[in-house]
Amino acid sequence: MEGTKSYDVTALGELLIDFTENGTSAQGNPILEANPGGAPCNVLAMLNKLGKKTAFIGKVGNDNFGRMLAEEVKKSGTDVTNLVFDDHVHTTLAFVHTKPDGDRDFSFYRNPGADMMLKKEEVMEELIKNSRIFHFGTLSSTHEGVREATRYAIDVAKQNGVLVSFDPNLREPLWDSLADAKREIEYGLSKCDILKISDNEVEFMTGTADYEKGAAMLRESYGIPLVFVTLGKEGSRAYYKGLAVEVQPFLQEGTIETTGAGDTFEACALNYILEHGLEELTEEGLKNLLTFANAGASIITTRRGALRVMPSEEEIRGLIAQRA
Repeated sequence: MEGTKSYDVTALGELLIDFTENGTSAQGNPILEANPGGAPCNVLAMLNKLGKKTAFIGKVGNDNFGRMLAEEVKKSGTDVTNLVFDDHVHTTLAFVHTKPDGDRDFSFYRNPGADMMLKKEEVMEELIKNSRIFHFGTLSSTHEGVREATRYAIDVAKQNGVLVSFDPNLREPLWDSLADAKREIEYGLSKCDILKISDNEVEFMTGTADYEKGAAMLRESYGIPLVFVTLGKEGSRAYYKGLAVEVQPFLQEGTIETTGAGDTFEACALNYILEHGLEELTEEGLKNLLTFANAGASIITTRRGALRVMPSEEEIRGLIAQRA
């Protein structure tokens, strides 16, 4: 059956402009660079680099930024048949402030923004049925209309035997209340086969900073077959059946910002699942998966933005070879 699927991964969610700092002008004003952004399309762009076929479901404004984003996503190799243009609401903007250690603060211009205007009836269910994996996050669940569209898409995936991948991608400023955020993350956890969750999100959901314990709680509560916990400068872990595997990060002198690191990791992990399946993963296999995903994530931290500058498989293998 899998051989007949047109797409390896279809993702639904936000596509926006990340304004990132890029030096100061002669007058001392910060210069902001308009980078194509949005976690789902970053994931797809990396998968395209690894030779996979992808499609995106989402909405942008019918404005200059929206048209630029559509062009960039298409150029990255993703099918944009189900990228909808909104004539009334502008493309969502995010302003990213980078801290000295490379971590980030976000300010969103999204009240409303086009990405949250996607409606259930605009979702092309054929795209999802024709995919091996469906991927989503919670930015498409912050508001009622797009939440309904997201849940509909998840239902289509589940009914058609499509693996469901979830990255909570918690952005606190976008939620009316953190109780809403928790509820939507819980919904995602109850539906996914593959979970990629960051250390701070594990703590948010379980109340413990013991990530081993937190991951066990999530796996037991929701019956998730495969859980990845990303730990930033501490590397990453995978939990699968009786296995718990940890791999150190690739720390680089040239790290400038962490935008897209989690998305690059996610894509590398999904790429491995596409090639090896979810049924018979081994400890060695998971080590290889995490090593490759950590290396990919490490490379993206040395570049501004994400979608346009995803690493190639050769670059990732090259970085791994340096450690060997």
